[in-house]
Amino acid sequence: MMIAGYEIAAVEARAAREARADIEDFHNLYCNTLDLGNLDAWPDFFTEDAFYIVTARENVEAKLPVGLVYAEGRAMIRDRAYAIKHTMMFAPRYLQHFVSNVMVLSISGNEIRAQSNYLLLQTLVEAPTTIQQAGRYYDTFVRNGERLLLKERRCVYDTTLIANDIVLPI
Repeated sequence: MMIAGYEIAAVEARAAREARADIEDFHNLYCNTLDLGNLDAWPDFFTEDAFYIVTARENVEAKLPVGLVYAEGRAMIRDRAYAIKHTMMFAPRYLQHFVSNVMVLSISGNEIRAQSNYLLLQTLVEAPTTIQQAGRYYDTFVRNGERLLLKERRCVYDTTLIANDIVLPI
């Protein structure tokens, strides 16, 4: 599956290693923040003009822009975090995000394009742990000083059947 703009380009090996290490550090902090339920901090991982979408693999393959979750800009992401925390009603749960196989696709100036596999486990307080989603992140990062921020995150999940209780960020 290919997404326009996320083709593999030639990247110098040392630059790719350094970028991959920075992206893995980013994922560690991002996942830990979400796993701890710190929704107030979630928007801070994105640029002001960020784009965030959670969509099915079949939509991507059919070139359909439909998303289960769709946000343009950090303000919209912040609104979603606020809504989840203050207005939505859902059963208590714990999440565990796992990210692997980070591949740096291209580096251009302060912009890095990458893809990674993700797995999201969910445990409801009185239920067994289940796989909520498995898929791939397609990310565009920008360097902001020493820190990476997401300019674009496309969470493309593999299954056509999804849990009806997807509430929290992927």
